[in-house]
Amino acid sequence: MPELQSEIKRLARERNAVILAHNYERAEVQDAADFVGDSLGLSREAARTRADVIVFCGVHFMAETAAILSPHKTVLLPDLAAGCSLASTIDAPALRAWKAEHPGAIVVSYVNTTAEVKAESDYCCTSGNAVEVVNSIPEDHEILFLPDMFLGAHVRRMTGRKNMHVWMGECHVHAGIDPENIRLQRTLHPEAEFLIHPECGCSTSVLEAMSAGDVDPEGVQILSTEGMIKRPALSDANEFIVATEVGILHRLRRENPSKRFFAANERASCAYMKVTTLEKVRDSLEGMHYRITVPPEIADRARRAIERMVAIGGGAKQPLSPVADGIDPGE
Repeated sequence: MPELQSEIKRLARERNAVILAHNYERAEVQDAADFVGDSLGLSREAARTRADVIVFCGVHFMAETAAILSPHKTVLLPDLAAGCSLASTIDAPALRAWKAEHPGAIVVSYVNTTAEVKAESDYCCTSGNAVEVVNSIPEDHEILFLPDMFLGAHVRRMTGRKNMHVWMGECHVHAGIDPENIRLQRTLHPEAEFLIHPECGCSTSVLEAMSAGDVDPEGVQILSTEGMIKRPALSDANEFIVATEVGILHRLRRENPSKRFFAANERASCAYMKVTTLEKVRDSLEGMHYRITVPPEIADRARRAIERMVAIGGGAKQPLSPVADGIDPGE
């Protein structure tokens, strides 16, 4: 394993490549990466890097987002089988058909979607800013929210929007993180803090359960990836229950060796994240495959939805007019 990691680092230097790994990748892949984080954080890192080549150890829609934000760089995905069960619940034709049923509606898409779906959307959102994005849209505008039904139910409850329709999609890891498992772990570890990383599909069911009253919010910390990594050092607690995909436990334990971490459910593992291996990362660098590209006309439209999300997340306080913001409802 050390020899393989050394070979990967040598190839990366030769290719002027940076290796990005999502928090849910295999531990050995995380250890070989230059940066580890969540999907948007890694895409921002991709946009900042001076490297010519980006090896994205994550899933397909994440590599697409990196390609959209870094159009002049070569983005490689080590395994084309690294899909996303949530993103695959809707495609562009299905979204266009849904829009046709609701002419004039504003489309808000979770970032866990393909570039083609983003291109058909007016706004993107993350779990952390979805409520803010929806609140920025005037109340008299109908909203189509996709594809995560748990996040959609949470946002609809928190905003009180009656004219918001939610696509019935979900992440396959959701089933491993439910209120019953959470209550069990909190009973077994009563002194533990309960950490939720909201920027992923597998945790949105926990957010929805909290807003519905099925999960006790006492002692809960809803944190970004970096907030989750830093929280143990700032907390007096020695134990933590983590409600997200189990891959993040490796990073938490590595960066906080004196603390103990327990998964809300050990079965909450993303099969798509785990298809990438060190051998595939090496082969990707050797053969410069598999390159992920997004057609310019799709990338331009998708980038617009992403940039609107970032602008709102940056602190817009007043509702935005879709027309004033350049949106033609139903375009």
